[in-house]
Amino acid sequence: MYFVAGCMFVFGLAVAFKLVSIQFFQGDKYKAMASERVIRNVVIPANRGNVYSVKGNLLATSIPKYDLRFDALTPTVKTFEKYVKPLSDSLSKYSGKPSGYHQNELRKARANRNRYYLIARNVGYSDYIRLRSFPLLELGAFKGGLIVEQTTKREHPMGGIAQRSIGYERFDEKGNVTRAGIDGAFGVKYLRGTDGQRKKQQIGKGQWKPLNDANEIDPKNGYDVYTTIDVNIQDIAHHALLEQLEKYKADHGCVVVMETKTGEIRAISNLGRNSDGYYYERLNYAVGESHESGSTFKLMALTAGIEDKVIDTSDVVDTENGVIKFYGKSVRDSHHGGYGKISISKAFEVSSNTGIVKAIDKAYGKNPSKFVDRLYAMNLNNDLDLPIIGEPMPVIPDPRIKNGRWSGIALQWMAYGYGVSFTPLQTLTFYNAIANDGEMVKPQFLREVREFDDVVVPFKKEVINKEICSKETVSKVKQLLKNVVEKKHGTGHRLYSENFSMAGKTGTCQKDYANKDKLSYISSFAGYFPAENPKYSCIVVIHEPDKSVGYYGADVSGPVFKKIAQKIFTDTPIIDEVSSLNVRVASVETEYENFYKTAQTYKTIMPNVVGLPAMDALALLENMQVKVKVKLLGNGVVTKQSIEQNIKLKTNQVVILKAS
Repeated sequence: MYFVAGCMFVFGLAVAFKLVSIQFFQGDKYKAMASERVIRNVVIPANRGNVYSVKGNLLATSIPKYDLRFDALTPTVKTFEKYVKPLSDSLSKYSGKPSGYHQNELRKARANRNRYYLIARNVGYSDYIRLRSFPLLELGAFKGGLIVEQTTKREHPMGGIAQRSIGYERFDEKGNVTRAGIDGAFGVKYLRGTDGQRKKQQIGKGQWKPLNDANEIDPKNGYDVYTTIDVNIQDIAHHALLEQLEKYKADHGCVVVMETKTGEIRAISNLGRNSDGYYYERLNYAVGESHESGSTFKLMALTAGIEDKVIDTSDVVDTENGVIKFYGKSVRDSHHGGYGKISISKAFEVSSNTGIVKAIDKAYGKNPSKFVDRLYAMNLNNDLDLPIIGEPMPVIPDPRIKNGRWSGIALQWMAYGYGVSFTPLQTLTFYNAIANDGEMVKPQFLREVREFDDVVVPFKKEVINKEICSKETVSKVKQLLKNVVEKKHGTGHRLYSENFSMAGKTGTCQKDYANKDKLSYISSFAGYFPAENPKYSCIVVIHEPDKSVGYYGADVSGPVFKKIAQKIFTDTPIIDEVSSLNVRVASVETEYENFYKTAQTYKTIMPNVVGLPAMDALALLENMQVKVKVKLLGNGVVTKQSIEQNIKLKTNQVVILKAS
């Protein structure tokens, strides 16, 4: 008995010691563990900033979406019975299902102790406001059992046009991120914003309910970015490229339009064909796809020779019979029989491979490093250091570098664009430098970053090389590019127009030339317009056109260049209309920002959206918590709104926009 009593006494002391230890020494640890299991901080994603065109058209925006759920155990029996019928009636009007159906489902949820019953999924703000005003749900989380979960959905009002260049930032279930285009490049720094936090309590397996109606930390929305894209020029470029891809049944292609003086990208379109034969923004070929340049590189080769004063445009070269050989490898002209003895100028204009190769071989054959050094001096060996990811380095063989892709015929093959490799945007940057009197500027995708009306970060012109060559050299090669189009024997003469001047170079490059069974072509045209005082430079590259239809750069890519140039500069009424619209868009955007600030307090003040593109108006009003219906006709510019500016909207009122 003493032994048993002694054991019980020792056990009691041990229990008392453990209780004291837990209470005073380990209490905080166990409290934290308990709290961690039932309460946690949940991230509230910040609203991602908008992406706009250079003139204020909306290119990408985040629209809030909501899931509404019901904790069936939160209301008391008295409260539940009082409101279940009115709530069912309201849900019936919303869903179209009978009131009895909803009442039965709600009672079933309570009987099954369902604390996460789904009421509505993925609804817009206006429907969210309507639903949370229903009987019982209007009592909130602690009395009515309402659970609200907010997400955001990224929308592109222009649809598939420039979608890859506008881009995205996406996260998978493991938190891995993939980025593309402008949205991906500037997401972390400007667009993403700062996430908030909200405490949630576990109410069941994998189910969590907010502890409070308010957030612990409110999310801070991201900045808006204004790109250099002009939606009018973008639309022209997109459809001109699409039409030609379909005509020639090509695999893919791209087009870029750049403002000469500033380097601002006004349009960039990348279209690839899917298995069903339809074209869409598959990859950003203009930025990320490097390939042999073909005859468009002849401009770089002759610019180097003229600048080094070892070649002049008046020099005469013998193209022989159109075929010359180096180390048993043939260089051929597309013109059977060659051109005989012609000037370097004409060799460039007719794109004679033999003529250009013989000139470069004569000038640099004994010292190829001098040729490579001149290419380096013109910044052709460097990438453009673009914010958009995926740009590869240019490829230029160098005899001084081990494994530098040099061979006995490297110099001759480089002369007409083989063995070297550039992206379309890298090639265009050089052509743009010639158009810009020798000043090479970096391609720009952003104009500025804003927080409402305040400019947070302005982006200015960046000069890569103040003078890639002398003014004398620029003048000579400009004339060559002009002659390609204006001279009757020029490869680009089919682009010639008496009313509008253009300058540029055609390019046709064999692809997979080592395998005759897979032999295909890359067709390109690079240049600028107008020829006398260039405003824009442009490059068009089309891969693998149907050989039975045509594959030369003049036939395949040249017409795209011409159509873009003419539509930009000769469709005066359209340009005037678009300019007027864009002025109105900028005005409406400013009005919207002012109304947005007001709407944070008053919620339902109607702004003026007349003159705004319908897709822009829809996105803006959705973000302002307004329910919208659009009657769309024609081009889709809002001409009338059913509720006038500054009018307070009633609950559940629908705003109807007419667009034509």
